Amino acid sequence: MSGLVFAPPAPVSLAIAGTTERFPVRRIFCVGRNYAEHAREMGHDPNAEPPFFFTKPADAVVAGGSTIPYPPATADLHHEAELVVALGRGGFMLSESEAEALIWGHAAGNDLTRRDLQAQAKAARRPWDMAKGFDRSAVIGTLRPGPVAADAVIRCVVDGAVRQEAQLSDMIWPVPAVIAYLSRLVELAPGDLIMTGTPAGVGPLARGQVCTVTIDGLDPATVTIS
Repeated sequence: MSGLVFAPPAPVSLAIAGTTERFPVRRIFCVGRNYAEHAREMGHDPNAEPPFFFTKPADAVVAGGSTIPYPPATADLHHEAELVVALGRGGFMLSESEAEALIWGHAAGNDLTRRDLQAQAKAARRPWDMAKGFDRSAVIGTLRPGPVAADAVIRCVVDGAVRQEAQLSDMIWPVPAVIAYLSRLVELAPGDLIMTGTPAGVGPLARGQVCTVTIDGLDPATVTIS
């Protein structure tokens, strides 16, 4: 493309089940502490606050089935199993019923977290960016168009042992409420992803371990840490 000092990076996209077409990724928004037991395990009152958000860059996406290196600058890498919601339409200042109409599909995901850096940032009252938005920190499985059951079970399994397990209905803020609230903060657009929070049981990953997130009705999101 003329006028650019170097070639732009290739667009980030996700595989879609049953087709060779791919879903282009625009932005990744993540919901903090959206399961009551996880909020409690992190030392917070699940009834005390509205939803809050942090972001990951689109190029943090890693396809399910990948092997990734243990990230630098941490000795405490954690898994966080999450439902990923993909938006096929945009909107601003939406009601919950309007927000639900934006959903294109869903995937299983893993919000990898440098927990020690997050703890340092919290203690210093600084942003979480380097704890959450680092390279290869958003493991996302194949997208499936359409709805997912509200009572679907989400699990995280590490080397065959179940670490996290809950129903999606255990979310403090259901998906339409999350989207509606977020739409009052930013104008949403097609290609935006929302990682909707993780259940209790987050924990460390070591080199050589295999971590798989499953959600009933969706393809698994597996990552191997090298």
